[in-house]
Amino acid sequence: MKIIIAAGTGFLGENLEKYFTEKGNEVYILTRNPRRKNEIYWDAKTLGEWQNLLENADVLINLTGKSVDCRYTENNKMEIYSSRINSTKVLQNAVDNCINKPKIWMNASSATIYIHSEMHLNTEENGIIGDDFSMNICKSWEKDFFTIKNENVRKVALRTSIVLGENGGAFPKLKMITKLGLGGKQGRGNQNVSWIHIDDFCKAVEYIINHENISGAINITAPNPLSNEEFMKKLRGKMKIPFGINAPVWQLEIASIFLGTETELLLKSRNVYPEKLIQNGFKFSYPNIESAFADLV
Repeated sequence: MKIIIAAGTGFLGENLEKYFTEKGNEVYILTRNPRRKNEIYWDAKTLGEWQNLLENADVLINLTGKSVDCRYTENNKMEIYSSRINSTKVLQNAVDNCINKPKIWMNASSATIYIHSEMHLNTEENGIIGDDFSMNICKSWEKDFFTIKNENVRKVALRTSIVLGENGGAFPKLKMITKLGLGGKQGRGNQNVSWIHIDDFCKAVEYIINHENISGAINITAPNPLSNEEFMKKLRGKMKIPFGINAPVWQLEIASIFLGTETELLLKSRNVYPEKLIQNGFKFSYPNIESAFADLV
């Protein structure tokens, strides 16, 4: 297949590129800083030579968006919003201009679209979508993505949870704080953690490509979310670290200022279930956190 990954130089993009290249596919990366032959310049806002790549492409994957791992200042909020909306709009323009359009277009979204939920399990069908900055970003993003329907272009929004891998994302940081004895529960510890192993993330993307009946918003998350307290306890156990100091909310609030991030990333309860993937027969290599930690630690 000919696969185009917009903003494919980050943790998810690098792993997808490796996964699909090893299977003999042709993968091109749209990036602001092209360094290799298969990387093409784009600014995620305006049409350019990159749009020619979309002609006769099998797959378009858009991972563009400023990281939410920052302080929610007005300036950062605007960038988080505009980076997602502008890239989706300019890709839509490019797709509209294609004679032979990509067969499937997958756009990043987030499991953060659902409300803070400790009891209610959010599936695509019965998930409760709320109203705050993070949820409204996701809602606007998906609305822009799904508004225009192109014939023969299947659209999928990837509502991805925390992706666990050794070479990026949140997991190396979690291992580091655990090693330092700081791997206790964060806040009350009863907030749910929805997660997925990086290998299952790549597999799920491939599975969606190969199953033409799957479209719309899809939860990309393992089927067994667990509490933050359990998550950290199992990580300490696997790493053979006998203790972990708990971090109360007030400490996290202070630390988040120094680290330039927001406590929401740790304290929001994401209780999400991949109903559509499971109904369509997808089999997880790492369905529970024990199997994921056994591989990653």
